[in-house]
Amino acid sequence: MLYDDVRFPTAISRGSSGGPERRTDVVSTASGKEERNSRWSHSRRKYNVGFGIKSVAQLQTVIDFFESRRGRLHGFRFKDYTDFKSCGPTATPTRTDQLIGTGNGSNASFQLVKNYGAPTRTYARPIHAPVVATLLLAVNGSATTAVTVNDTGLITFNVGSIPANLATVTAGFEFDAPVRFDTDEITVNLTHFEAGEIPDIPLVEVKP
Repeated sequence: MLYDDVRFPTAISRGSSGGPERRTDVVSTASGKEERNSRWSHSRRKYNVGFGIKSVAQLQTVIDFFESRRGRLHGFRFKDYTDFKSCGPTATPTRTDQLIGTGNGSNASFQLVKNYGAPTRTYARPIHAPVVATLLLAVNGSATTAVTVNDTGLITFNVGSIPANLATVTAGFEFDAPVRFDTDEITVNLTHFEAGEIPDIPLVEVKP
C-alpha cells in the first residue's frame, strides 16, 4: 500500500512549511546560452512539520505519530493547506473543476489530476490521495456516481456507465499529499525547544 489511510494532525500541518520541488539540469555553453533538461516529469512535495509544532503536547503527538509509522517505513496522508482543493483556496469544489480525461467508448478508468498553468504549459498533477467523501464527478457536465475509486485516485466507471467517445470527464475534490517521514531520527533539546528553537522534522511525497 502506498500509504496508511491516516492523516497527519492538521493542527500541526497548518503551520508547516514546504511545497513542490523539481529537478532540472542547467548547462551553460561557451557562448553563455543555456541548455535545460527536466529530469522529473512530475514535481515532488517536501515539507517540514517542525514549523507547525507550538507546544510540548504537539511535539509528543508528532513523536507518537512518528513511532506509529516506524520512521520512514510507512507513508501517510498530509493536508497541505496551500494546495488541497481542485479549485481555488477560498472556493468550493464543483464537479467541473478539473478535466481528468476524454472518453473513447471503451476506457473505464481515469486518473484524478489537478491541472496547473492553463492555458499555456499546463501541468497535470496526478492526485494520489483524494478525500473520497468530497469527490464530485461529471460526464459531459452531468453528475454521475457510477464509479469506484482506489487509494491512489484511479476512477473506474461501472459497466454500463463508461463514458462515450469524446465525452468529457470532469471532477471536483479535496485531496491530501501522500508522504512519509524523510528521517529515521527525531532529536529535540527540550530546553532549546521551549526557548523557541524549531525542530527539524522533514516529510517527502511518495509516488506509486
